[in-house]
Amino acid sequence: MADQGKKIRGKAQETVGKAKEKAGQATGDDELRLKGTADRVEGKTRQAAAEAQESVRDAADAVKESTRKHK
Repeated sequence: MADQGKKIRGKAQETVGKAKEKAGQATGDDELRLKGTADRVEGKTRQAAAEAQESVRDAADAVKESTRKHK
């Protein structure tokens, strides 16, 4: 469940980053555009990390369950 929250926060950060990028492009503010790019990339990275963490947890749970069945 905690992973879901991390994914949501990552998606929110990605969305804010996209908005900053567009605002920076529209106004010619390269600093804002670059901050937006950084936020967007960090948000995507956070989402990917949460998904990886969830996959590892699921795999560990499957191994535990498999071990219990074979005892």
